[in-house]
Amino acid sequence: MTGVTTDAVRDLIDRALEVYRDDPAALAVLDACYARVSDPLRVAMVGMVKAGKSTLLNAILGEEIAATDAGECTRIVTWYRYGDTPRVVIRRPDGASKELPVVRVKGRLTFDLGDETADDVGRLEVEWPSSTLRDITLIDTPGVASLSAAVSERSLGFLLPEGAPSETDAVIYLMRHLHDADISLLQSLHEGAAGLAGATNSVVVLSRADEAGSGRIDAMLSASAIADRFRHDESLADLVSAVVPVAGLLAQSARSLRQSDFTALAKLAALDRPQREKLLVSADRFVADSARPGSKDAARAALLERFGTFGIRLACSLIKGGVSDATSLSRELARRSGLDELLELVAGRFQARAAFLKADAALASVERVMKDHPHEGTVELEASIERLRATAHELRELTCLATLRTSPPVVEPALVDEAERLLGGKGVSEADRLGLGPDAPASEVEAAARAALATWRGLAGGAAADRATVALCQAVVRSCEAILAASGPGVSAAPRLVLAPEPSRRGWQETGHERRAS
Repeated sequence: MTGVTTDAVRDLIDRALEVYRDDPAALAVLDACYARVSDPLRVAMVGMVKAGKSTLLNAILGEEIAATDAGECTRIVTWYRYGDTPRVVIRRPDGASKELPVVRVKGRLTFDLGDETADDVGRLEVEWPSSTLRDITLIDTPGVASLSAAVSERSLGFLLPEGAPSETDAVIYLMRHLHDADISLLQSLHEGAAGLAGATNSVVVLSRADEAGSGRIDAMLSASAIADRFRHDESLADLVSAVVPVAGLLAQSARSLRQSDFTALAKLAALDRPQREKLLVSADRFVADSARPGSKDAARAALLERFGTFGIRLACSLIKGGVSDATSLSRELARRSGLDELLELVAGRFQARAAFLKADAALASVERVMKDHPHEGTVELEASIERLRATAHELRELTCLATLRTSPPVVEPALVDEAERLLGGKGVSEADRLGLGPDAPASEVEAAARAALATWRGLAGGAAADRATVALCQAVVRSCEAILAASGPGVSAAPRLVLAPEPSRRGWQETGHERRAS
């Protein structure tokens, strides 16, 4: 079905290009639509200033490449795409471009704008040989609610372009606390989403989650409790599909952990616990050089900057518990940082239906063109879009998921939640849809699917049901039938986002990145 739908959308765009062959403005939008269907899924990192967007992006990439300081680059929308070799290009608002030199400083990739300022740049495009970027394009946006109105406007202008569809397919929204400003922005993103996906393509990250427990070893437990409370908050429930806590700094450092880091952490772990905890009472005490009062221990200062108090405590505990090498420590710290859970969400809720999110967005863009540029010959295009949305069940699921949020059906609340799950709103594998464990046997999958099918067939045939509820029930019935058809010999596992191996500290030229044939 994926290939059929994608081909049908491309064919429709080709026909629209022919209709608008004499309209340059419309052609530009339609050309972008065509590319969007073929390109990797676009995932934007969004949030208020200092929410930790760039740090989390670095964690996902496993490379300290995104700007995390207060320089000009943090004021610019930056696209991170796959490329065989590192490359940074400025795209100016007038269409002109300029390539920047790429330099590694103290293990971190940097790029200097030179004489350029953020006001001169439309966006930055960074190409990097990371396998993660083969599947998704990550977009780092400037902080919203910045002290600089221009910075906020630049971010909002990208996310919610006036008179044009959004360029993003999915959103990872970072916040440290739940404020009215966060709800307002999420509501705007929901209403301005390209296509009909709405909350289906948005997740919230409770960022800098370790701060919830003041750096204690159990900080992530406190953060998980807060995330669970947000998850059930009525103001968020209709706007996002999930809330997950992530300790971004720890995730970034775990994914780029060096042997020298492991050696320094192992040295700390070897200390008696009272001695180690005494050092970690405060940042000043931890970095103080006992041999030279009034000065700092440079190695400890670097360790604190990279891992934070929580990361150091956790790493020492893991090493004391038997973790004996840098690779194992890196994996365990990344897991405990919350990064693995986030990546599973990205894979199961974004990437697994990427083709349909992109198709949905492309159809919305074509519809926008027809609305903004009335033209003879568009009636047939409108009919084709309507037929495509009606016959491609995965697109119907997106439509129904949006409807569930805005116009709930006339059924019990528990059945509304079940409908969302069966339609793939909480993951698209058979196990996710049925609320079963990933290792559920085929017999259990079949029994659960048949039970759900019977329930929703009964609801669809209810004499008292209104037309919209019947249409939704019929869509759920179709999803149940698809589960039965696909479950066959076993349960399909949810897809996972495949991360690139840790890049060597020697530089990209020596890492042995896989090259694509040119």
